[in-house]
Amino acid sequence: MLDELNKKIYNPSNHLNSLGGFEIICESLVNKIYNIFGKNMLLTMLYQIGSGPGEIIANRIKMKYNKEEFEILEALEILLNELKDFYSIQVKKIETKDNMVKFIIENRCFLREPIKHREKLSFGKAFCRVNKGYFENAFKMLLGDKLKNIEINFLENDPIKDVCVEELKFFF
Repeated sequence: MLDELNKKIYNPSNHLNSLGGFEIICESLVNKIYNIFGKNMLLTMLYQIGSGPGEIIANRIKMKYNKEEFEILEALEILLNELKDFYSIQVKKIETKDNMVKFIIENRCFLREPIKHREKLSFGKAFCRVNKGYFENAFKMLLGDKLKNIEINFLENDPIKDVCVEELKFFF
């Protein structure tokens, strides 16, 4: 009886769709938190979820380079090289004004596929707060006291290039 049952339900582990399962859980997580706690709590929670790993990578970089503060281009280059398994980013434009440096970037991140495949998740919306928390916290830690504020904003989805266009604003 057991052998017969196991034959009927057998599924080799290499047939598992881990990404598909992750997509379903992520969509459910976002919707449940929103429905139970509201939009502000959802955005705060997702930002904080990203903030923790941002702190970890910043500390790892500080230890690796034996340095407490980095210059902006140095921090950007080091951080993005450390994260090549999760992000593919190209800088399209750099603007400098008084006390602010703004980068326009094209970003293809590890969240893109899950967002593409789930109808209740959208580019630049709630789920992307994970990345916002991650990068804002990492940059704050890497740039130190000279940085007054950082803003990361979604500008648009570019389905042709399969990237999100975003701006990173650093205020000094």
